[in-house]
Amino acid sequence: MKVIAHRGYSGKYPENTMLAFEKAAEAGCDEIELDVHVTKDGQVVVCHDEVLGHAVDGEGVVKDHTWEELRRMNAAKLYPQLTEFERIPLFEEYCAWAAGQNITTNVELKTGGYYYEEIEEKTAEIVKRYGLQERVMFSSFNHVSLLRIKQLLPECECGALIGRSGIGNAGYYCSRYGFECYHPDHTGVTDEILENCRRYGIKINAWTVNDMDDLAKAYERGYAGVITNYPLECREWLNKKI
Repeated sequence: MKVIAHRGYSGKYPENTMLAFEKAAEAGCDEIELDVHVTKDGQVVVCHDEVLGHAVDGEGVVKDHTWEELRRMNAAKLYPQLTEFERIPLFEEYCAWAAGQNITTNVELKTGGYYYEEIEEKTAEIVKRYGLQERVMFSSFNHVSLLRIKQLLPECECGALIGRSGIGNAGYYCSRYGFECYHPDHTGVTDEILENCRRYGIKINAWTVNDMDDLAKAYERGYAGVITNYPLECREWLNKKI
């Protein structure tokens, strides 16, 4: 079962920053999950929230800011005790770093609230530039984005993100549209969903698993991966099971 670091080691470090990614790799994660948006001047940046102000010390929305404006905002707003400043990274900066790491990456296309023009093309081009096609998968709540990625990077796996309510016949749905993985809220995975995914050969990567009891349940159910804010704790637990 893969340990997938949710926005990096976000349980202890500023989410979606290079610091969180580096700490997740040091913790022994198998994969890093991150989120991408597009700036006013067409740059692909790593940030979770479309609306700034929660984790990032800024105002407005990502799409209305240029990269130069965003890079001056502090992405460590929630962790002042750890670092005075961490900037929002470019996706290209992340890929340049990831190319030298023994990890894979789960790129979430944030197109559920605002549909950025050519976000799939821009993101795919960067992945190809760094030769990461075999080490990157894509996920999104907007499954149209996944269909487009499949056209651009057919070799990359895709995971359909789904909320707590899940989706009936999930395995068949993913199989029909060429999605290799199903990414549900871990609290909404029923036995029926589990069996349906198994029937159609669909891998489950559940989010966000931060409790040891939930981790044990995921392991017993045979999930392909768990998306967690605490990759070190999950890795240590899994190492004891092996």
